[in-house]
Amino acid sequence: MAHIAIVGAGITGVTTAYALLDCGHRVTLFERQRYAAMETSFANGGQLSASNAEVWYHPATLAKALGWILRSDAPLQLNLTPSWHKYSWLAEFVGQVPRYRSNTIATVRLALEARRQLFAIAEREGIDFDLERRGILHIYRDRQSFDHASEVNSLLQRGGLERHAVTPEEMKAIEPTLHGRFYGGFFTPSDSTGDIHKFTRQLAAVCERRGMHLHCDASVDRIVAARDGITLKWRACGDDSAAGSVEETGADAVVICAGVASRRFAASLGDRVNIYPVKGYSITIELDDMASRAGAPWVSLLDDETKIVSSRLGADRFRVAGTAEFNGYNRDIRDVRVNPLIAWTRQLFPSVSTERVVPWTGLRPMTPSMLPRVGAGRKPGVFYNTGHGHLGWTLSAATARILADIVEKGLREPVGVRTRSWALKASG
Repeated sequence: MAHIAIVGAGITGVTTAYALLDCGHRVTLFERQRYAAMETSFANGGQLSASNAEVWYHPATLAKALGWILRSDAPLQLNLTPSWHKYSWLAEFVGQVPRYRSNTIATVRLALEARRQLFAIAEREGIDFDLERRGILHIYRDRQSFDHASEVNSLLQRGGLERHAVTPEEMKAIEPTLHGRFYGGFFTPSDSTGDIHKFTRQLAAVCERRGMHLHCDASVDRIVAARDGITLKWRACGDDSAAGSVEETGADAVVICAGVASRRFAASLGDRVNIYPVKGYSITIELDDMASRAGAPWVSLLDDETKIVSSRLGADRFRVAGTAEFNGYNRDIRDVRVNPLIAWTRQLFPSVSTERVVPWTGLRPMTPSMLPRVGAGRKPGVFYNTGHGHLGWTLSAATARILADIVEKGLREPVGVRTRSWALKASG
């Protein structure tokens, strides 16, 4: 039995902790926020969506993105201020175009395995997270978008996903509250939605009951990897510890699940993990009256034209999310990015009151390939499970199990023999 330290208590870090506990290891989890799941795992779009596995570097998507650059309300926005990290990341992103098909197929296969794992965890541990297994409906407003979706569908089907085209009439039958004129859609009955924050917090509590030590309000300043183990130097950063005295924790191995901070930790350990923070927004609409509750959809949607998704979270909450913003580590909530989400809700679901809307933003940790980095680092005892981008909720239950297997093998291997990462195998 080894002692494994994990940095980051979002969905990826907590599912990783659970998988390592299942292997019989001792686990210590460090989180810089006061509670688990307070950053990117707090208020995402809610979709557990194998149907959203298409990577973004299709040539047609890149061409469309160029037309959006100067629009402040565009689905994708690029801050043009020079930044070596941003522009080098984008260059690598464009360089992934030849891997569009293989990486899309790899992602959907991983998503399907993650679905199986996540549902099994929830059932085994009795986790209630507003799960709705009503499918996801992708909607298209013109023939060109629908035809591209048909091409994508062939890749998703090759990955094992059951998804079929539907007419506008069938769309209205699937979700009667939907308003508007559409060319057609694709429906994935097996996809689902749920509250990532509820799931992560409850799973963290399960892990603690099984013996995991959770250090919140803990800022990890330095990780030292040596042949005889790992040392983490960290400071308590809560309100009652302004002095921030440095503490040390030793472990046999460390797993970096630190979201957009993973790049910094990796660099300090001699590894290159090229993650860029792709900012996303969501609004949570409180369904306070009967008309709003009746007029909000239960089936989850993805609108291809606006790149907006929606999820019903129980009887009295409706989540709408979208946009991708390349703006560094900026976490400001801007009206110009939130207003399109409200306008979309009012257009497609006019009976829903938007009087009480809670906006939120988070930074998605995205690699140029859009595949997560899951594997060993250069130094003994260093591992990564990070870079899931906009699909952390969808993929994390599977990558946690993959990572746990890699850790098991890595701890048995002689020093100097490293296990290749899943992302390298999938995208190579």
